[in-house]
Amino acid sequence: MTADAATNGPAGGGPLSGVLVADFSRILAGPYATMLLADLGADVVKVEGPKGDDTRGWMPPTRGEVSTYYLGVNRGKRSIALDLRDEGDAEVARELARRADVLIENFRPGGLAKYGLDYDAVTSANPGVVYASISGFGSGEGARVPGYDLMVQAISGLMSLTGEPDGPPYRAGISVFDVMAGNHAVIGILAALRHRDATGRGQHVEINLLSSALTGLVNHSSAYVAGGEVPFRMGNAHPSVFPYEPLPTADDDLIVTAANDGQFRKLCEVLGIPEIADDPRYARNADRTANRDELRPILVERLAARGAVEWFELLVEAGVPSGPIQTIDGGFAMAERFGLDPVVEVGEGERAVPTTRNPIRFSETPVSYTLPPPELDEHGTELRKWLTGAGEEGEERA
Repeated sequence: MTADAATNGPAGGGPLSGVLVADFSRILAGPYATMLLADLGADVVKVEGPKGDDTRGWMPPTRGEVSTYYLGVNRGKRSIALDLRDEGDAEVARELARRADVLIENFRPGGLAKYGLDYDAVTSANPGVVYASISGFGSGEGARVPGYDLMVQAISGLMSLTGEPDGPPYRAGISVFDVMAGNHAVIGILAALRHRDATGRGQHVEINLLSSALTGLVNHSSAYVAGGEVPFRMGNAHPSVFPYEPLPTADDDLIVTAANDGQFRKLCEVLGIPEIADDPRYARNADRTANRDELRPILVERLAARGAVEWFELLVEAGVPSGPIQTIDGGFAMAERFGLDPVVEVGEGERAVPTTRNPIRFSETPVSYTLPPPELDEHGTELRKWLTGAGEEGEERA
């Protein structure tokens, strides 16, 4: 860790306390990754262009006049606006990179070279830096292709798996591969920091959305790679497990999952049809999956006796995974009911912003929520003083 980070970063604890992160990323994958690092105690300096991160303008919805998209992935950071085309600002950026423990960027591969901020240039001055690059399609032949999550959902095959069998392909409701790549970036950065602790050497960590997508398709990817099969969309059905989908009840649909034979037996007991679990057509998961068209009407007939919420309580009590299909407000309400405290307010007074709690719980080094999402260049003055000469406490450039 750098002494600069320890003495100049926002007050807060966490397992990454004292780690300085130079954040040259924007939109989602990179900012999501750096927010997670900030939650873990890192001092994250968000470098923005003069117009700010694109997501500042992605609205509606808004909180006041601020995009909730931007607010959702930028807490815990300090913002400095730098025009890298200006040599003075570029020098400030290079000094930040020289001091950083971690630099993360999602420019098109090679795009930072003209500013002296590419991997080779930064490591020549800061050999211990962990330099993380996020791209759409890697730094080889795919470097010429701009990367957006929707493109990757299409190219990777995810959209071919999403939707009804006889309908068009659909995108997922969120930018799922941006989030996945952000998580992969954090994993890579933490592993590289561990390596640096052991050897003193930094390294280049590369993440691309397409590779994150292909590994994230898990069983579908394996069906092709290991089995030679190209899977296609099945609506809400699962190709290898039944029941594992929404089923109608007396009012609303209910997610019912019986991923093993024991769960299916418990399901049948709750539904009052224990004999079905002994039927050789349904006794094993492979049999149930093969005979789903015969089994589904039997389950649906029994589920029609009660509503989704009532069945949910009965099934969960019996150890059968299930759940009502809710809107996001219902998801937060359920998390509150389970004591997960899903909302955390960051900042004070008029600057206080409700944000979604980091899902990681530590017994010794709790997650910290030190700063609300910053306004554009909110910390520019103090950061420029720190990086260009005597800082607020009088320390000279290292």
